[in-house]
Amino acid sequence: MASNLKSLSDYSDKNITDMGKKKFAIVVSEWNEEVTESLYQGAYETLIANGVSKDNIIKKMVPGSFELSMGAQWMAQIEEIDAVICLGCVIQGETRHFDFICDAVAHGITNVSLKYNKPVIFGVLTPNTQKQALDRAGGKHGNKGDEAAITAVKMLGF
Repeated sequence: MASNLKSLSDYSDKNITDMGKKKFAIVVSEWNEEVTESLYQGAYETLIANGVSKDNIIKKMVPGSFELSMGAQWMAQIEEIDAVICLGCVIQGETRHFDFICDAVAHGITNVSLKYNKPVIFGVLTPNTQKQALDRAGGKHGNKGDEAAITAVKMLGF
């Protein structure tokens, strides 16, 4: 469902189990920092609200969204990490760079999840404009960080 029809911050409590002992890594892109830091805050607060201890949330920064896959792999290979949340923002520009980056990141994150058999969540915004990104990073359409965090929680309750 499009985020203009449903808030990214709304979710049901189905498949949510005790997260008290679960450990999460959140890998955040430095590029578009205003957006990605808001995504991080949303993810962090959602994890805390669902019983995850502050000590069980590890934040790691990578230069851009392209590097999210490698950052996710480095975190996923740590046995104690139960799930990895990847947060980034790639804004459409005038060239095909957007298409190459988004495709590579989506495939990379999926491959890491399958390789390590643990949830590695795609929390990457792919808007046309900065305004659309901000609307989905805590603005009028909610926060994709919330959605990414609750997806990780639900996958661990699968």
